[in-house]
Amino acid sequence: MNNIFENIIIDKENEEFMDILKKPNIRIERIVSNGQVSKRDFWYMQEENEFVIVLEGEAILELVDKEIVLKKGDFYNIEKGIKHRVKYTSLKESTIWIAVFY
Repeated sequence: MNNIFENIIIDKENEEFMDILKKPNIRIERIVSNGQVSKRDFWYMQEENEFVIVLEGEAILELVDKEIVLKKGDFYNIEKGIKHRVKYTSLKESTIWIAVFY
């Protein structure tokens, strides 16, 4: 058995990405952010859906036409092909996310 909160790396320079499960049609990863955001003019636009949930901390996802504020326990589904970026992650505490790509 594993625990999602074990071996958290607190790195103010780099986010941590760890695959929890990787199968042909689904990938689940843990992301640990410590103030990291997307680069100024960078946008994700993926060919797969992404469901995210914040387990600790807080973040703001920016879409072309709106912002999604995520606090502990909040989740959001990003449909494939939707431009998005990370506008904010907490500087006070680690933001621990689970991302499910399907």
